[in-house]
Amino acid sequence: MKKGYKRMLIFQFFLFLILLFNSFVSSILTRYNMILFLIIVLIMFKIFFGFEKDRHRYLKDVIFEMVIFLLVYFILFYLLGIIIGFARTDNYYSFNGFKNFIIPLSLSIILKEYLRYMMLTKSEGSKLLNITTVILFIILDISNAIYYNSFANGYDGFMFVALSLLPAISSNMACSYITIQSGYKPVIVYLLIINLYQYLLPIVPDPNEYLSSIINLILPLLLAYYIYHFFKKDKDEQIDRNYRKRKISSLIPAVLITIIAVYFTSGYFNYYAIAIASGSMVPNINKGDVVIIEKINGKYSELEEGQVIAFKYHDVIVVHRLIKIIEENGHYYFYTKGDANSEPDNYMIDESMVIGLADLRIPYIGFPTVWLNEL
Repeated sequence: MKKGYKRMLIFQFFLFLILLFNSFVSSILTRYNMILFLIIVLIMFKIFFGFEKDRHRYLKDVIFEMVIFLLVYFILFYLLGIIIGFARTDNYYSFNGFKNFIIPLSLSIILKEYLRYMMLTKSEGSKLLNITTVILFIILDISNAIYYNSFANGYDGFMFVALSLLPAISSNMACSYITIQSGYKPVIVYLLIINLYQYLLPIVPDPNEYLSSIINLILPLLLAYYIYHFFKKDKDEQIDRNYRKRKISSLIPAVLITIIAVYFTSGYFNYYAIAIASGSMVPNINKGDVVIIEKINGKYSELEEGQVIAFKYHDVIVVHRLIKIIEENGHYYFYTKGDANSEPDNYMIDESMVIGLADLRIPYIGFPTVWLNEL
């Protein structure tokens, strides 16, 4: 083994000991402490090993392909949000949001990926050092999760493996491969986008923990395969400007359709689309139809008997016809009935439960959503 390899292994071993201390004794590497730690490590690395310039070819092409890959991912992810629902994230648009989340996360990603690149570059193709580097960065990612997980029972262990360990393994294997192939800059672009979108976009899909773990496990591996496939292709095609224009143009319709679909189904805008899952409003509204709801935004006095309204009852959105309105001291109560039902609904609707008016029906296009929710 080369002398430089031994020094690298010793250097990584001491970092490993620090991370073990952070995992099991005292979690000190959080937010800005992590940034300070990475800066110190980079300074020490510079002293003992020196830095290398990034001279990888096709850098711009790799970044372009990566952005296209992520664009396709977000199109599919946000279309999935139509089924699984959306969540607001605008609470991060504040000084504290930037200070406590966006800035430390961004700096940590940049510093960490630069360190990864330097370690992999100095490894000079050594399989042993490549493997130990991947392991080191996996531990770096899960160190705080280990400390804060009680591991009191099997469920805690399972959740740690599913939500932290497996995604960390997948991400670091993929990032290390891409770093070796194309340098640190494409990986930084990927990680900044995939980690910061949830803080910067006003609404995001809201998957449960299990779906999140599956996405976080599979996505980096798909990206690594995509980049592997890129390097197998003829590079003359990749630098063709017309090729880039064609690829972007082909995604524009999908982006527009996704934006429109999210606008009408997220529930955070003035109009709201839902798929009808029952036949209680036949023949006027059928199962599988999509109904466009116009929010009334507190204008309860404008509602009239005979109109079809949407309201939330026991966390389920119901679309029924308004048959009676009661006003007491400026507060409104409503009675409703499904057109196909012989009796009125056996409950009263408080004004706070009303979402809006169901004025427009689009036949049948909601069946895929209904079927998926029935699985």
